[in-house]
Amino acid sequence: MPHPPRPLEGVTVIDLTRLLPGPMATMHLADLGAEVVKVEPPGGDYARVMGAMDGPVSHFFELVNRNKKSLELDLKDATDRQVLLGLVDGADVLFEGFRPGVMARLGLDYATLAARNPTLVYCSITGYGQTGPYAQRAGHDINYLGYAGVLDQMGAAGEAPALSNLQVADLLGGALTPLVGVLAALVDARARGQGRYLDVAMTDAALAHNIFPMAQVRADGAPRARGEDLLTGGVPCYGVYATRDARYMAVGALELKFWQLACRTLGRPDLEPYHLCEGERGAYARQELARLFRTRTQAEWTAVFDAVDCCVTPVLRLDEALANAQIAARGMVGTVAGRPQCAPPFGLAGVDLAGARRAPALDADGQELRARASRSTTRP
Repeated sequence: MPHPPRPLEGVTVIDLTRLLPGPMATMHLADLGAEVVKVEPPGGDYARVMGAMDGPVSHFFELVNRNKKSLELDLKDATDRQVLLGLVDGADVLFEGFRPGVMARLGLDYATLAARNPTLVYCSITGYGQTGPYAQRAGHDINYLGYAGVLDQMGAAGEAPALSNLQVADLLGGALTPLVGVLAALVDARARGQGRYLDVAMTDAALAHNIFPMAQVRADGAPRARGEDLLTGGVPCYGVYATRDARYMAVGALELKFWQLACRTLGRPDLEPYHLCEGERGAYARQELARLFRTRTQAEWTAVFDAVDCCVTPVLRLDEALANAQIAARGMVGTVAGRPQCAPPFGLAGVDLAGARRAPALDADGQELRARASRSTTRP
């Protein structure tokens, strides 16, 4: 049976980004069927050697660059820039993640490229955007979350802000937010014959999705203290509780019916009135739950609550999650070149790991792409 066509087949994307945000965005596009040309500097994207190695490249690089082509170019070199310009002439989308002004100094800014290819969708991904007093500042996920009021809310009450190993600003702001804008602009370009420029700031995106603290600011002028809001541990029915074996259970019984069922399952129906309590009553209920959960191991509690639909679940490590029955049933784990990878999460027919290609070797497609660029009919 032939593999169903992927929705972005026929779309060509030029990716000048490095590390995590842009490469993750363009890998999603590659999974969806786009041809993604990863343009790398001399020596390659330094993500190739970040962290644990899988032979000649890092596991990290492999996880965010599958299904792409690689072209090594020195954008400071006039000849190499001509190669890129030739590819731009036939491209639909370009991603870049340099500091504001770099692409203009190279003669590769949106105005210049749109003059050659009016339908081009051009996406710049930066920490703070192309404008504003911080535009030229360096930064990373931790900095963007700090400025967006997100990091302040991460962690337990009375403790320092906690760092998540899911890079929220990088992935929400630098990967998923650009995808929404790029795909919308691509539809528009196909309909009207006119491309667009996207100025995506990871700080902006983190701020725009900081919903519950923003609701509290609107109500009271400031957010709740870290660990004291509805969804950060401020009420008994929504929090993380340690088990006897120093593992954890996640209690998400926000709805009263789930909370009541959880309390009855724990043998403590007397705690039902404490559902959304704060202050001393909330602290009492949390202490009682903490004491209860410490009486059994995580596996024992999981067995208990697997039979009760009340939003009480184990906190798994990633290796455990990869082997979880639900994850397996969804087909979310497969292999690429014999190594485990997560499948595309879209649930679209034909968008899976079947036939997926591992991340390319540096300049693996250089000969093909240079030949294509040399055939460009657009003015130099």
